[in-house]
Amino acid sequence: MFTQCAIAAGIALSIMLLVMPKFLPYLKKLKFGQTIYDLGPQAHKAKQGTPNMGGIVIAGATIISLLLVAVITGVRKGWNFGFSNALWPLLFVVLGSMAVGFADDFIKDVKKDHEGLKPKQKLIGQLFVGLAFSVYCYFKVGSDVILPFTNHTWNLGVFYIPIMTVLVMFMTNSANLQDGVDGILSSVTVVGMAAFGVIASFMAANGANDLAVNGYVIAIACFALVGACIGFLRFNRHPAKIFMGDTGSMFIGGVMVGVAMLLKLEFVLIPICFTCIMSSVSVMMQTTYFKITKKKYGQGKRIFKMTPIHHHFELCGMKENQIVLMYAGVTLILSLIAVLSLTAFY
Repeated sequence: MFTQCAIAAGIALSIMLLVMPKFLPYLKKLKFGQTIYDLGPQAHKAKQGTPNMGGIVIAGATIISLLLVAVITGVRKGWNFGFSNALWPLLFVVLGSMAVGFADDFIKDVKKDHEGLKPKQKLIGQLFVGLAFSVYCYFKVGSDVILPFTNHTWNLGVFYIPIMTVLVMFMTNSANLQDGVDGILSSVTVVGMAAFGVIASFMAANGANDLAVNGYVIAIACFALVGACIGFLRFNRHPAKIFMGDTGSMFIGGVMVGVAMLLKLEFVLIPICFTCIMSSVSVMMQTTYFKITKKKYGQGKRIFKMTPIHHHFELCGMKENQIVLMYAGVTLILSLIAVLSLTAFY
């Protein structure tokens, strides 16, 4: 199984390294450049006009690699590629999430409307994707979720659908917020998805029938994304030559939450995707505290210098590369804990 995962990572990496050098000049020619907002860190002003929408290539490399390896392996092993196969719902949630991000990028970069999708439009799109995927998982995967460090599950019953719908929306937006420093989301994704891939491989080895097949498919998907993000880092590390945009960040968020829900590992998202989650949490804390203090004192106060929290670290004097290394290191440690937390269950 690890051979197929390595092949998937290698194919995705090769696609990135072959396609991106041709894609970059094309984006520059079309002037699909990133708009840097005035409220952001001043050091980011130099990034104005850097090509955006590199997430298209990340998604393309990941999906092509996944389909090639999964289908060839499946035909050889006689897998069932019916509706119960995890390949189809996973493709739905990642492509659906990416579509929302692509629409936002298209409006901002092609139509030159800096506001992008209206919040209501984005919410409706994410709600549809999250609800449809949650309903599928409720009926095909089950309403129980694995409790780390135990051999038990927690059945959420009918509450599963609304909770998981919110989770899909939260995780795709969290990945989007995380993508604010050169190479940061790509780096944590390489580490986190490698951990999910290892977990899926163990599940496949210890499962039977559809569970084993789905574990293999998900493991291949995880390592395909790992390969794509490693390749993307070649162009996205500081100083970035291209950004992934909402297209890429929401695609990655869709993979994260899709894999977790199909494996019943929603709680494992907390350690593996901790830095993404904290990006959203920091924004919510800042906004709430500002509103409360403004109402109480007439002038809003802030907890952090700027949110998402990686910008706070920037304004405290940390370099972008230092922040990326810190985030990747934290993700590595927490991912190892996440893998070990499931030994009792498997």
